Amino acid sequence: MKPVELLFFAVAMLCAGLRVTDAADPRYPDWPCVQAKVPDLSIAAVWDGPSIEPAQNAWQDDPTARNLIARLAARRIPIEDAQKSIEDFLAGAGAAKANKGVLLFAGLFETLNRERTEVMNGLERMQRSQRELADRIKADAAAQRELQDEPRPDQAKLDELGSRIEWSTRIFDDRRKSVRYACEVPVIIERRLFALGRTIRQQME
Repeated sequence: MKPVELLFFAVAMLCAGLRVTDAADPRYPDWPCVQAKVPDLSIAAVWDGPSIEPAQNAWQDDPTARNLIARLAARRIPIEDAQKSIEDFLAGAGAAKANKGVLLFAGLFETLNRERTEVMNGLERMQRSQRELADRIKADAAAQRELQDEPRPDQAKLDELGSRIEWSTRIFDDRRKSVRYACEVPVIIERRLFALGRTIRQQME
């Protein structure tokens, strides 16, 4: 098998991988992850405390709570440090501890749920971009094969197509590896929300 044919075969395998991913759940054709897509988080799945509806807007009017929520939501902050911040905040809330706990979780749920949605939308944009790139790679590989079969192929054009295919294939593969790691982020966000919600509930009691 000639080098260009080997490259075309490799590209075909990459594109086949995209098609398999697309077929995983026909409801979400652009979802690239092995993990099932759950578009919206359920409050009941991560919170067993009082209704957060009264606090859904109020938390933004509380500067202290708002700043703490931003810190708690940041994944760079170790979960243990975030939990300690919650304990300190609610320990100083006195008789308002229950209300402050609900306020805290309402803001945390909204913030992390929004962040999770943004990550998921980004993953689907990446998948669409990958599909477009795969189509371009296949078209360039087919053009290269046709040109190579000509009696006197244009070597400069062949070199140009070969370089473009190689570069595009590298980008495709790098993105695919990045997506594999990025697919873990929604799950990490869900786990963080659940763990911090549990800490809030424990401190409210």
